[in-house]
Amino acid sequence: MYASEHGSGLPLMLLHGFFADHRLLSVIDGDVFDGRPGWRRIYADLPGMGQSPAGPHIDSTDAVAREVAEFVDDTLGDRPYAVLGQSYGGGIARYLAAHHRDRVRGLALLCPMIGPHPDVRQVPPRTVLRRDPALIAGLSPEDAADYTEVAVLESAETWELFRDSILPGARAADEVALGRIRQRYGLSTYPESTVPPYAGPTEIICGRQDHVAGYRDAVDALEHYPRANVSIIDGAGHNAHIEQRQTVAALIGGWLDRVRETWDVHAP
Repeated sequence: MYASEHGSGLPLMLLHGFFADHRLLSVIDGDVFDGRPGWRRIYADLPGMGQSPAGPHIDSTDAVAREVAEFVDDTLGDRPYAVLGQSYGGGIARYLAAHHRDRVRGLALLCPMIGPHPDVRQVPPRTVLRRDPALIAGLSPEDAADYTEVAVLESAETWELFRDSILPGARAADEVALGRIRQRYGLSTYPESTVPPYAGPTEIICGRQDHVAGYRDAVDALEHYPRANVSIIDGAGHNAHIEQRQTVAALIGGWLDRVRETWDVHAP
């Protein structure tokens, strides 16, 4: 697996969503880590996405999760670490918190995939709170379709962030590998159903208008995370980190501070 690393100190794995690559999360690196040294940020490309190849054995989300766990072991040995996952990466992060239970010192879930299948997720209706017809008219049909599929706040700023941090990965993804994964898209067992509650500092951040993953499933999973903060942010869809960039960065920063305070005191 490919990863882009920044900084040094306590290890933090960052896992992006389906289709995208490491740039999806690294776009807010400066917002979170400027003035917050001491974190080794490992922005990974999930198998079949970005620069990480996916052989025939990558045929399910279970296989992706195992590959990521092996990557963590190869990269960090038996060292403790924290993990942040967005969307599909949130499902993988939940797997890691269960699989590496004694090593994961903190867990953050950004617009996470909880319910694996769209037909059973609890999601709000598709809502656009701010439209920008002139902006959309100036885009290519392909760009406009990709952007407006998830945008809640249409603006030049959110378009540029989407264009630079999400579109490149989406268009470089291995469609054959992703097709295999889609056939068994959900984890075979929910992490919350296989192990005792995860007791490390946890941050769950959802978009109030997220019609892709929703927020109700994350709230329903809350009892498994007794040290969780939950934020449901208005004016944010599935890409909450670019539509409410500063708010999300502040929440992640606060979580990191909580994780640092307890790193060597209370292992999950």
